[in-house]
Amino acid sequence: MQIQVNASKREDQGSGASRRLRRAGMLPGIIYGGDKAATPVTFDHNDLYHLLQKEAFHASVLTIDVEGTKETAVLRDSQWHAFRPQVLHLDFQRVDATHKIHLKVPLHFVNDEICPGVKLEGGMVSHVITELDIQCLPKDLPEFIEVDLKDLAGNKPIHVSELALPAGVELAQHGGAVGGDRGARLDDGDAEEVAVDRARPLHVGRVDVLRHHHAVERIDDPRAPRA
Repeated sequence: MQIQVNASKREDQGSGASRRLRRAGMLPGIIYGGDKAATPVTFDHNDLYHLLQKEAFHASVLTIDVEGTKETAVLRDSQWHAFRPQVLHLDFQRVDATHKIHLKVPLHFVNDEICPGVKLEGGMVSHVITELDIQCLPKDLPEFIEVDLKDLAGNKPIHVSELALPAGVELAQHGGAVGGDRGARLDDGDAEEVAVDRARPLHVGRVDVLRHHHAVERIDDPRAPRA
């Protein structure tokens, strides 16, 4: 998706100047990187607020028009007010068409409702991660990566290494699991039920590894006499 935003150069800097800009409905930001000096800029707050609600804005190479000079950049950071729906500051990093960039892109899970673990075994898909660190040239940057769950069976995770990545895209993290089927509760007709669950991811550096555990929960009959 081609996204272009308009910006103006920002002459006054400092916290006081930034507060005045925000009161006027403007949003301070900065464009840095490459062989150029960092450029302080301002945006229309409402325009950028609505763009930030779009998933593609966070995983696209953007064109920023600074008073007629176009910069190619990616969003690196956004600062928000603690409780108001207000953006306080944006950081953009310039990109070069000949150098790879490192960015997080969202994962789109499809066919979860027809996978064997859900349709046949009554399980529930658990998304361990919802975005992936990748690196690629700017021209190869995908808006998202699709994860097809149609063959996912109960208690069988899908690992990052199994994903079909677009051409020119490489993983910046390896070996983690991105999805798994959470087994349904089993009732043996007595006062016990066994829940087969998937534990929280175990983070080893940049790698997400899943550990399995069996949680046994005893449910007492409230009508039974107590000791």
